[in-house]
Amino acid sequence: MDGQGRLVKEWVDTRDVLATPYDTPVPGYGTQTVNTLRLWAARAVEEFDLHEFNAGDYIGAIEARARSENICRVLYPSDNVAAGRELRLAQEYFFVSATLQDIIRRYKKRDRTFDEPRGSRVFDHFADKVAIQLNDTHPALAVPELMRLLVDLEGLAWDEAWQITRASFGYTNHTVLPEALERWPVSLVGRMLPRHLEIIDEINRRFLDEVGRRFGSDDARARRMSLIDEDGERRIRMATLAIVGSHSVNGVAALHTEILKRDVFRDFHEMWPERFNNKTNGITPRRWLLKSNPPLARLITETIGAGWVTNLEDLRGLAILATDPAGGEAWRKAKRENKLRLAETIVRQYQRRGIVLTVNPDSLFDVQVKRIHEYKRQLLNVLHVITLYNRIRDGRDAGIVPRAVIFGGKAAPGYAMAKLIIRLINGVADTVNADPAVRDRLTVAFLADYRVSLAEQIVPGADLSEQISTAGTEASGTGNMKFGLNGALTIGTMDGANVEMRHEVGDDNIFIFGLTAAEVAARRPHYDPWEIYRNDPELARAVDMIGGGAFSPGEPERFRPIVDSLLAGGDHFFLLADYASYVACQERVATTYGDESAWTRKAILNVANMATFSSDRTIRQYADEIWRVSPVRVE
Repeated sequence: MDGQGRLVKEWVDTRDVLATPYDTPVPGYGTQTVNTLRLWAARAVEEFDLHEFNAGDYIGAIEARARSENICRVLYPSDNVAAGRELRLAQEYFFVSATLQDIIRRYKKRDRTFDEPRGSRVFDHFADKVAIQLNDTHPALAVPELMRLLVDLEGLAWDEAWQITRASFGYTNHTVLPEALERWPVSLVGRMLPRHLEIIDEINRRFLDEVGRRFGSDDARARRMSLIDEDGERRIRMATLAIVGSHSVNGVAALHTEILKRDVFRDFHEMWPERFNNKTNGITPRRWLLKSNPPLARLITETIGAGWVTNLEDLRGLAILATDPAGGEAWRKAKRENKLRLAETIVRQYQRRGIVLTVNPDSLFDVQVKRIHEYKRQLLNVLHVITLYNRIRDGRDAGIVPRAVIFGGKAAPGYAMAKLIIRLINGVADTVNADPAVRDRLTVAFLADYRVSLAEQIVPGADLSEQISTAGTEASGTGNMKFGLNGALTIGTMDGANVEMRHEVGDDNIFIFGLTAAEVAARRPHYDPWEIYRNDPELARAVDMIGGGAFSPGEPERFRPIVDSLLAGGDHFFLLADYASYVACQERVATTYGDESAWTRKAILNVANMATFSSDRTIRQYADEIWRVSPVRVE
C-alpha cells in the first residue's frame, strides 16, 4: 500500500535492458520540416561482469551483453521453437516499452513548460497531445504497458489511466488471415511479463462486464469476444486487446474493412460501430515515381508540369497522352529504357550465381514481387508458366507473345511451404531457361534478396503486375499501386485495393479474373479440387509435372508436398478453382500486348488515375479522422 492507502504493484526480479535511441532525420519534400525516425537498440545495463571473469567464467562475463543485444539483432525470429517465441515476445515488449517511456518523458517535459504553470494536472492533456497508432498486432502490448506506466509508475487511478490509454491508441488491422492475428500463450506471457498478464486479465474482466451489460447473458458471445481464448491452450488474442484498448479501428482497403466489420470482428463492430473506419493504403510518389523512375518522371513533368510531385491529382492531366501518337511513342521509349535497366539487373544477378541468362527487353515483363505466401498465390503464376511452356513445346503457341516472368520475395524463416515454393520457382526457371525449344519465347527469373532498392529497379520496368491473391485474403497491398503508378497493367482478383484500382482506372484498363470473396465463401463448404483436376487436362499435366519430378530430376519427390496441398489438402486458397479463369485472362493480356498502341493507351490511363493511392491522401485521412491533428506551416 502507498501513503494514500492504494494498492501498489512492484515488478521485481526483472531482467533489465538499456534501450539506446538512434535517430534518423526525415526531411519533408520542399518544406522546412524535418521529422525524426527513432529506432532502438538493446544493450546490457552491465556489459561486462568482472567478478565472473575473475572466477574464470569468461563466457558468463559477457553473457548479459549477448542476451540483451540479441533482442534486436534479428527482427521477427522464427517462432517454430520456444526460444524463438520468447525472443519475439521480448522484441515486441522492448520496442513498445522504450517508445512509450520516451513519449511520456517528452510529454512531461512539455507539461512542465506549458501546462503545469497553468495549474493543470500532469496527464490532463496527454491524449490531446499524443496519438499512437498500433500497426497491426505486433505492438499491441503497448496497451497494457501504457496502463502499467500510468498506474504503477505515475500513480494514476485505473479508470483515469484507462480513459487516457483508450483515447491515445488507434489500431490499424493489416490482415484477415486468422493465423496472422497474434495469440500469445498465457503461460508464456505470465512467465515473461507477469504484471502485464495481471493488467490484461483486469482489462478483460471489466470489458466482459461491459459486454454483459450491453448484450445480456450470452456465454457464446462472451467467449468469442474475450481477450483470452479458452479453447485448448489458453492464449491472449492480441487483436482483441488492440480493439478494446483503442478508440479507432481501421482497415486498409474498402473490401478489407467490410470483411473486418462483417466477419473477422463482427461482434466488436456490433458493439462499437463508430470506432470502425477505412483508410485505404497509399504510396509516396516521391520515391516510387520521381526517384525510382526518372525517364517516366521527366516525361510526366514535361507534359503536365511538376505539380504532381506533391499533388498527385495533377496526374489526371496525363490522359491527353493516351490519344497522342507522339506522346505514346515517348511513353514507350521511357518504358524500354527502364526494361533495359531491369534486364541488366537480372543478367548481373544470374552471373553472380554462375548462370548465363538472356532477357529479351522486347518481351512482356510479367512481374510478381512480394512476400512469398500461399494466399498470394505465386504457385498459380507457376502453373501458368508451366502451361505456357507445354503449349510452346507442343507447337500450340498461337497467340503467345514473348514473355519474361519475373519473381521476387522472401519467406518467413519458419514457413516451410513458402520456401518450397521458392525452390519450385527456381526449378521451373532452370528447366525453362535451359530448353532451346522455348528460347526467346519464355524466360523465368527469380531475383534474390528482394528489398526496396531492388524494387526501385523492378517496378519501373514491369509491363504486367501480378496481384492474384485469393479474393478475400489480401488486406490491401501496395505493390499494386507502385506498379500502376509506373505504367504497368494489373492482372488481379477482386481483392484488397485491386477493387478500388479497378474503379479508378476503369474496367477496360485492368485484367480481372477469378472468384469474388463472396463466391469463395459460398463455394468453400463443398469445394472439391480433385474434380477440377480430373476435368482439366492442361492443369492436371502441370500439377503432375510438379509432383513427378520434372523440375527436380535429382529428387523426384521434392515438390510432392505442394501437390498434396492442392489435392489431398483441399486447395485452401482456391488455385485450381481460379486456374482456368487466370489462364484465359493471361491470353487476353497477350492479345492486348500484341497491340502496341492499345497497351500504351491503357498504361497511360492507369498512371493518370492513380491519384487516389497517394500516401499523402492516406496520411491526411489519418490526421483528420483519427489523430485529430492539423498541419502547421513552418516558415
